[in-house]
Amino acid sequence: MSALAATPVGYRHLYLHVPFCARRCSYCDFAIAVRKQVPWRAFAQSVDTELRKRDAAQSCGVLTSLYLGGGTPSRLGGEGIERLFETLHQHIRLESRAEVTLEVNPEDVSPEAVAAWHRSGVNRVSLGVQSFNDRVLSWMHRVHDADAAVRAVDMLRAGGIDAMSLDLIFAAPDHLERDWSDDVTRLLALDPDHISLYGLTIEPHTPLGRWQARGEVEEASEDVYERQFLESHERLRAAGFEHYEVSNFARSGRRARHNSAYWQSVPYLGIGPSAHGFDGAERRWNHAALAAWEFALSAGLDPLEGAETLTEQNREAEMVYLGLRTIDGLELREGEEAHVATWRRQGWIESVHETAGVRIRCTASGWLRLDALAADLTALRSRS
Repeated sequence: MSALAATPVGYRHLYLHVPFCARRCSYCDFAIAVRKQVPWRAFAQSVDTELRKRDAAQSCGVLTSLYLGGGTPSRLGGEGIERLFETLHQHIRLESRAEVTLEVNPEDVSPEAVAAWHRSGVNRVSLGVQSFNDRVLSWMHRVHDADAAVRAVDMLRAGGIDAMSLDLIFAAPDHLERDWSDDVTRLLALDPDHISLYGLTIEPHTPLGRWQARGEVEEASEDVYERQFLESHERLRAAGFEHYEVSNFARSGRRARHNSAYWQSVPYLGIGPSAHGFDGAERRWNHAALAAWEFALSAGLDPLEGAETLTEQNREAEMVYLGLRTIDGLELREGEEAHVATWRRQGWIESVHETAGVRIRCTASGWLRLDALAADLTALRSRS
C-alpha cells in the first residue's frame, strides 16, 4: 500500500465527484467547474492518478455501490463516461448487482449518450429536473426546459436505464407564482421509482444569495416551506412511495443503496475534487477547486485539503442526527422516553416498542424540526 493510502481494506462504496457544469445554477454552492468544452481525457487521467495514490485496488473490497455526482457527470457525454469507467475498472471491482448511479441533467441526454452509459455499466440515474415550470427553471439558471426533462426520461428508459430518481426543488420564492401541486402531478406522471425533494435554501456566495443581499428576492416563508413539504409527503405516500429519509421517497425495494450507506455511517471512499470520504474513524476531504486538486496530483502530492478524526462526542451527535433523519429511527436509551414524550404529543415522533427497548422515528412534521430535535437529544446525552 502506498504511503498516501492510509486506508483500511474493505470499502464497499465509492463516490466520484465530477465537477463540470454548463452553467452555475442560481442556488448552487457546490464545487463545480463551468466549461464549454469538458476536458474528459485529462480528468480521467487525474482520477487514475488519485486512485493509484489511494491504492484503491487494495483498500476497496467488491463494491456494492458506485456513485458519480457533481457537478454534472453527464457533461462528460457518452465517450467521456466510457473512458472514465475504463479507468475505474483498472482499480475496482463491482458486485454483479451493484448499484451504479450517474447524476444527469436533461439537456445531456441523447440516445447515443444513454447507450454509452448503459454499456459502461450505469444502471441507475439521478435526473435533475428541479421543476416543470419553465419560468422557474429559467430563474434557477437551469439549461433545460420542462419538455426536455420528459424527453430525457423517455430516452433513458428506451436505452435500458429504467431505474431513476427524479429531483425537484420546493419552496421557491412567492414572486415566481409557482404551482407546486402541478409540479408534483407532473412528476408522478413520469412514474419514477425514486424521488428526491429538496427545499430551496439561500447560500451567501451564490447568485441567489447576491440577489437576496440586494433586496431583489425573499425566501419563501416557513409556512410555504412546511405546506409544500407536507403536501408532497401525503401525495407521494398515497401514490405508493415510502418516505424513508427526510428528502427521499422510494417504491418498495428501491431505496438508494449508496446514499443509505451515508446515513448508516458506513465507510466509503471519496475521489475527485471536493470529494469527502470516511474510513470509520476519520472523515477526509479533497481540495474543492478543480485546479488545486489537479495540481496536487500532478505534483505527486495527496490532494487532501483536510481531515477530522471523530471524537466520541462527534459520533454521538452523528448517530442521533442520522437516526432521526431516516424512517428506521433511533433506539432510545434508559430514561429518554420521558424526555421525548412532548415530541410525541406534538406529533413529531412515533414510538416503536421492540424487544430490546423503544425506537423513535420522526413523522413528516418532526422532520421539519429535525435539527432542533437532534440537537436537543444530543445535549441530553452529553449531560448523562
